[in-house]
Amino acid sequence: MVDENIDIEAIAKATSGASGAELANIVNEAALRAVRYNRDKVIQEDLEEAVETTIAGYKRKSTIISPKEKKIVAYHEIGHAIVAAKQSHSAPVQKITIIPRTSGALGYTMQVEEEERYLISKEEAFNKIVTLTAGRASEEIVFNSITTGASNDIEQATKLARAMVTRFGMSERFGMMGLETVTNVYLGGDASLTCSDETAAIVDSEVHKIIDEAYKKAKDILMAHQKELHKLADYLIEHETITGEEFMELLEENK
Repeated sequence: MVDENIDIEAIAKATSGASGAELANIVNEAALRAVRYNRDKVIQEDLEEAVETTIAGYKRKSTIISPKEKKIVAYHEIGHAIVAAKQSHSAPVQKITIIPRTSGALGYTMQVEEEERYLISKEEAFNKIVTLTAGRASEEIVFNSITTGASNDIEQATKLARAMVTRFGMSERFGMMGLETVTNVYLGGDASLTCSDETAAIVDSEVHKIIDEAYKKAKDILMAHQKELHKLADYLIEHETITGEEFMELLEENK
C-alpha cells in the first residue's frame, strides 16, 4: 500500500530519465524500507531514500570519517550547491549530504530539473561544468589544497567538455565540425575520434581551455560568497543532510 500524501510529481522529477526497470527497483526498494520500519504503507521518505539508494548506494553508517575529512567533504558539497544556485541555466538543488554511501561517495549534491529536458544549450552545458568543478574550487579556496574527492567530477566535466568540442559543435575553434563518433549507444556508448593526431591534440587543448574557464568562474562565484560558504558548511557538518528548501533559505539568510 502507498500513503495518500505521497508527492508523485517530486518523485517523477527526481527520476527523470530512469528506465522502467530502474523505476521498478526504486519502488521495490521503497517497499522493503517500509517493511524494515514496520509500516504497512510506503511513505514519501521511503521513495526518496530509494531514489538515493539507486543513485548512490546504501548509507554506510559504519564508515567513520575523521573530523578533518568530514569538513573537507562538507565544503566540497556546499561548493557545488552554491555555484549551482548562483548560476542561471542550472537545475535546482534538491539535497546535500555528507553521509557516505556504498558507491564510495563520501557525500553528494543532488540537483533535479524542474521539467523533463531533451535539449541542452551551450550555456547550460558550460554551467554544468562550472558546477562540477566547484567542489574542487571550494577545497582550494578554503584549505589551500586539493584532494582526490573530485575524481568523479573531473571525469564528468571532461566528458561533457569533450562532447561540446567534438560532437555538439560548441567550440569556436572547430564550429560545427564533427570530430567524434559514438558506437554501441545502447551498450555504454564507446566514443572514438575521427580526426588526425594533430587535430586530436588541438581538441585536448580546447577541452582543457573550457574546463579551466569553468573552474575560474566557479572560484570567482565562491570567492564572492565566502560568508555563505562557511556558514552553510558549518550547518552541513552539524546536520549531515540539508534539503533543497533548507539550503535556499540558509543561503538567503546568510547573504
